[in-house]
Amino acid sequence: MTSASPMPRRRLFKAGVALTTAAAMAPALTSTPATAAPGARPDELRARFADLERRYGARIGVHARNARTGRTVAYRAGETFAMCSTFKPFAAAAVLRDHGDCAPLDKVIHYPPRDILANSPRTEAHLATGMTVGDLCAAAIQYSDNTAGNLLLRQLGGPEGLTRFFRSLGDPVSRLDRWETDLNTAVPGDPRDTTTPEALGAAFQRLTLGRALSRADRERLVTWLKGNTTSGERFGAGLPQDWVLADKTGTGDYATANDIGVAWTTRGTPLLLTVLSTKDTKDAPVDNRLIRDAAAVLAEALAPGE
Repeated sequence: MTSASPMPRRRLFKAGVALTTAAAMAPALTSTPATAAPGARPDELRARFADLERRYGARIGVHARNARTGRTVAYRAGETFAMCSTFKPFAAAAVLRDHGDCAPLDKVIHYPPRDILANSPRTEAHLATGMTVGDLCAAAIQYSDNTAGNLLLRQLGGPEGLTRFFRSLGDPVSRLDRWETDLNTAVPGDPRDTTTPEALGAAFQRLTLGRALSRADRERLVTWLKGNTTSGERFGAGLPQDWVLADKTGTGDYATANDIGVAWTTRGTPLLLTVLSTKDTKDAPVDNRLIRDAAAVLAEALAPGE
């Protein structure tokens, strides 16, 4: 589940920092912190993210990559975090790739009132008429509509189906075990419904910039992501306003606040960004500024001057 104001447009160490350059487009797998000026030493990058953790009383995981230069920034990128609603673009991608026969985008899905969950603005508004599979994909991604998320999971064979999809992407880590809204409990140490920044970021790159989907389906997924309305106070606030952003947020208990996306700079350079975070107290308030500040650090580190 997620909420935030609308935005106008838009790898393996235990922990530590990595800033690398690779010629290949395949995602580097590393775990680390990142930050500010280009050429900054790893210890400077570590210090920057550690400072964010102290300032906000949170644990943060980062994996980000300049897809043109291969430069990668990572912090706690191999540590486990709750996925929350960041599963939704993957569910939509699984529908696009594997379920066009039984769930074509123009197929209308009807659902009873008992299926409506909290934070389901689009499905609630269309209860009388139902929604097409394509519209459910858009609702799940752009409004983090929880009912839409569950209706997509039904097309995949439930959470297990989505986990199989992650494995097909070469992701051995990410897993979905429960449905909305139980998957948002985010209890520290609970392995259910979890991922790592490195694993999620690599899978997201394969979908949005790689060849995991056909060209048409990739473009459709990215278009949905560009229309996201929930990240105005997260990536949308931390990145330059003239960049084009395609992303998805996630929010849960223990102040879980996530954002994953790809941002194109003014020069058209794509940056893959994954920022996941959590706190130690179940009812701790979510602070979107943590994600905002992490995004600003990544923008400066990976695309200085753009």
